[in-house]
Amino acid sequence: MLIQFHTDHTIAGSERQNAYFTTFISEALSRYSTHITRLEIHITDENGAKEGKNDQRCMIEARLEGLQALAVTNHADTIEQAVKGATDKLKSALETVIGRLKTH
Repeated sequence: MLIQFHTDHTIAGSERQNAYFTTFISEALSRYSTHITRLEIHITDENGAKEGKNDQRCMIEARLEGLQALAVTNHADTIEQAVKGATDKLKSALETVIGRLKTH
């Protein structure tokens, strides 16, 4: 499972931060790793330099082997919360899609 990060110009994406999120996401989605070929994580600050609530957005697009891609989005106050929320939403979506495959 390949994991790619994309950030907008207002967020400084460091190697340490990417390594932390890569580990977190890999562990959270390890159950589905045989179905996922690539994850693209897009992190943006919707208000730019201004302060605001729920202005951090994480969109995760999961490319699945032999299936259409899944995309989920989560807004939160911090990048960590946004990534965690999006990961939880993706786990739920994967459970639904993969569960349907197993019943057919």
